[in-house]
Amino acid sequence: MESVKIGMIGYKFMGKAHSHAYRDLPMFFPKQLRPEMKVICGRNSEGVAQAAAQFGWKEYTTDWKNLILRDDIDVIDINAPSNVHKEIALAAAKAGKHIFCEKPLALTLQDSRDMLEAAEAAGVKHMVGFNYRFTPAVMLAKKLIDEGRLGEIVHFRAWFLQDWIVDPAFPLVWRLQKDVAGSGSHGDLGAHLIDMAHYLIGDMTEVVGMNETFIKERPLPAAMSGLSAKASKDQAAHKGPVTVDDATLFMTRFDNGALGSFEATRFAAGHRCTNSFEINGSKGSVLFDFERLNELQVYFVDDADDVQGFRRVLATDAAHAYSDVWWPAGHTIGYEHTFIHEVVELMEAIREDRQPAPNFKDGVKCQQVLEAVDLSIAERRWVQVSDL
Repeated sequence: MESVKIGMIGYKFMGKAHSHAYRDLPMFFPKQLRPEMKVICGRNSEGVAQAAAQFGWKEYTTDWKNLILRDDIDVIDINAPSNVHKEIALAAAKAGKHIFCEKPLALTLQDSRDMLEAAEAAGVKHMVGFNYRFTPAVMLAKKLIDEGRLGEIVHFRAWFLQDWIVDPAFPLVWRLQKDVAGSGSHGDLGAHLIDMAHYLIGDMTEVVGMNETFIKERPLPAAMSGLSAKASKDQAAHKGPVTVDDATLFMTRFDNGALGSFEATRFAAGHRCTNSFEINGSKGSVLFDFERLNELQVYFVDDADDVQGFRRVLATDAAHAYSDVWWPAGHTIGYEHTFIHEVVELMEAIREDRQPAPNFKDGVKCQQVLEAVDLSIAERRWVQVSDL
């Protein structure tokens, strides 16, 4: 198989990111299987037609059920809103299609487990879209941990801060509606932090959390796209309830004994996309901020006293993951490259006949923590993750 034919359902924010990855992968990874951008699907005929032309898809359709049944499609890419993930994934698995699904995997833990069970029963490849894992600087942090160079890990703290809904006049977009999104900052931003913790540190034992919805009602949207929207003209007469969290914080204990703290909020004025973590070990620490995604701050306790301190490591040399295919050392990469690396992993998994990482098992583990935190908040107590 020289090419892998893609049918993509969704065409806005993540649709553009995935399309860019499919289109650029062959230029920089010529030895990989080539993603063929066969069909893009969306509910709005005019919108999906425009996306097909702009992004470079051969065909477009508004009928995802028919798309899944086509014999000339190998992979179904799901980046539509969270409330349709399960139905589409189950149908794709039944049709024998490999599945690439954006996070969070589903609205509920049970739905995510149903998706995993269906994919495994069908014997198809399944991947979940935790793209931040594929940042070279993050992969350097993983390498330092796995090689024992940070020693025994004792702390993991992470925060994902945004501010795009601070204005109470910002409309009630789908991400603020529980029946569509599943949850707010917790499932959208916190899911990335949880997966990052699983990737770098390991499983969590117990959690305790709290959350808040600061703006209870918002104007109904007249139009929305990605993280932007326009309100209806008569805002006072057309408002609806916000049914998700604006901010969620929680603490955890990991299986290996390390302690963790997490903060996800869309009310951190001045923070556009501050996705960060710090890890402390007995031999050193690392600090990462996605707004400076090419850099990892690294500290080793055995450095000489006169040069003690965090050092900035620019993860663009060929010694770092994926960096040998991009630009000369010091020439940085961006957000879009994390999706290209993600698709490289999917293509490699198909060629090597293995499951990609992260896959639906990781999506289920993330959903399990999300719901454990929700239960902790509802019952105001510590919750054992394994109980769910």
